[in-house]
Amino acid sequence: MTIKEKERKIDELKLKINELKLIESNEKIDFTDQIEELNEKILEMEKRIVDEMTPWDRVLVSREQKRPTSLEYIDEIFDDFIEFHGDRYFGDDKAIVGGIASLDGIKVTVVGEQKGTDTKDNIYRNFGMPSPEGYRKALRLMKQAEKFGRPIVTFVDTPGAFCGVTAEERGQGEAIAKNLMEMAGLKVPVLTFIIGEGGSGGALAVAVSNKIYMLENSIYGVLSPEGFASILWKDGTRAQEAADVMKITANDLLALKVIDGIIEEPAGGAHKDFSMVAGNIKEVMLRELKELQLLSQEELLNHRYERFRAFGKFE
Repeated sequence: MTIKEKERKIDELKLKINELKLIESNEKIDFTDQIEELNEKILEMEKRIVDEMTPWDRVLVSREQKRPTSLEYIDEIFDDFIEFHGDRYFGDDKAIVGGIASLDGIKVTVVGEQKGTDTKDNIYRNFGMPSPEGYRKALRLMKQAEKFGRPIVTFVDTPGAFCGVTAEERGQGEAIAKNLMEMAGLKVPVLTFIIGEGGSGGALAVAVSNKIYMLENSIYGVLSPEGFASILWKDGTRAQEAADVMKITANDLLALKVIDGIIEEPAGGAHKDFSMVAGNIKEVMLRELKELQLLSQEELLNHRYERFRAFGKFE
């Protein structure tokens, strides 16, 4: 049974509870015992979903259409967000959003990769796949943050950088490479949250940070499982198998010390209780920014440098 089938079964039980409550109200019949039994069954099934989730299940949840987007988290977590547009070279990439905001009185710059909330919005946002002008816009905002001493918060949610001909013509590789280089030298705290898919250089281009946190059902990897299977095994249908070996889940990456922590989600994904997840992110954000702001510029740079240099160490 897939995670979607398990969730449908839970939804059926919740519908049954609502029906019993309606009958209780109209017919004055006591269904307390039956409702309690169904609630216990739902809790048991939700626990089993969490315990039995495979890497491929987490890939599917990270791609869930209802999953909250960067803009939704920005609106929920920050105050007075003002969005800025354009890279001052070519245009305004709708797959990356960014601007200035206030986090409980702390002035910050926020950058996020933005997927759509429905089919029309997906097309408008290019399914969250940025073009060169998107990365250049992000870098423009981050350099502005450095100039004014504002901490930077980034949200990662992309299948990967857009790989179309137009993006390559405008210098996709150079734009990503420049972001990696410039972010490594930013003299302000940089904090990243991976909220959905974290695909390849498309994700890393806004994630050269002092601290990186992942939502429990997000993924972060060198490419998609489908791409991995197509390149290594010449068989894209083996994506589920690829997800098992790629080490792209939050638990795997925390064990490998690629990320600094995991933010809990409700059973079934962040869309099941958006307010709870946004609150968890805000709590981590405030704690980490306050700690990072105590570091000098030199300490911040060394912290970021040592963090990435430690990748791949083993005994």
